[in-house]
Amino acid sequence: MVTIESTPEMAANVYETMARNLTIVRRRLGRPLTLADKVLLGHLDDPENQEIEPGKSYLLLHPDRVILQDVLGQTAMLQFMQTLRRKSPRPPLSTATISSRRESRASLTCHQSLQENQEVYDFLRSAAAKYGAGFWGPGAGNHSPGGCWSITPSLAN
Repeated sequence: MVTIESTPEMAANVYETMARNLTIVRRRLGRPLTLADKVLLGHLDDPENQEIEPGKSYLLLHPDRVILQDVLGQTAMLQFMQTLRRKSPRPPLSTATISSRRESRASLTCHQSLQENQEVYDFLRSAAAKYGAGFWGPGAGNHSPGGCWSITPSLAN
C-alpha cells in the first residue's frame, strides 16, 4: 500500500514544483498573484502552454494528492475497476468514516457501526492496495459529534 503520510521530501517536491509553476505563470500574466491564483495555478499540468483566461479557460491541473472520503472512495475504486485501470493516475487517499445511524431515539454505538460497515472497510483497504492508493481506516481521524472517531484528514499538503 502507498505511504500516505507526508514526508519532508514530498513537501519539498511539492513546493519546488509550485514555485517553478508560479514563476512561469507570473511571467505570463505580468501581475502579482492572489492566493487563489497560487493554489490553482501552482498545480497546472503545463504552466507554459496552459490557456489561463479567467472565466473562459479549462485548467488542466496536476494535484499532489486526492483525498476521497467515504462513498467517494468507494465510487472511485469501482470506477477504476469498471475502466480496467491497473493503477491510480495520482496517489489518492481513500478514507472511511465510522457511520452512525439513528434508530428511534437511539444511535449505533461505535462498536456496532464498525461491525456493520466492516465489509466496506475491507473493500476500501483491498482496493486501495490494488490501485496504489493509501487507506486510512475508521478511527484514524478526528472526533465526530456522535461520539465516534471519524476521518477528516487535513488538506495541508
